[in-house]
Amino acid sequence: MSKEVTYTVRVEFGDCDPARIVWFPNFFRWIDAASRHFFIECGVPPWAETEKTLGVIGTPLVDTKARFLKTATYGDRLDIVTSIGEWRGKSFTQRYRVMKGEDLLLECEEVRIFAGRRDDGSIFAQPIPEGIRALCE
Repeated sequence: MSKEVTYTVRVEFGDCDPARIVWFPNFFRWIDAASRHFFIECGVPPWAETEKTLGVIGTPLVDTKARFLKTATYGDRLDIVTSIGEWRGKSFTQRYRVMKGEDLLLECEEVRIFAGRRDDGSIFAQPIPEGIRALCE
């Protein structure tokens, strides 16, 4: 079972379209920030440090799907509840629930990898470090 970590954002005027609802790509920007926040709150060091110690440069996204249920507008406070859905060999799923109070606005599931960098600069999926996994459970 994974920990649940909440990342909070306040919707600003510039986050919205002319209809005064959050422009959908902003949800993905906030979800990406919530992903890193999850690892920070679990005690995972900054990626610059894990690159030196474990060869992990970050957790890039390889797949995503979202279900939009309700809208948000400027002034709203949104809580993004993040957890790990499944650990795999070289990838994992991260789940998000975007809440406004008790209202569920959005559900999202992403597949991410723990990436390393080759000498030529390209990245590759590497096995999930057990120490990071243990911190997040």
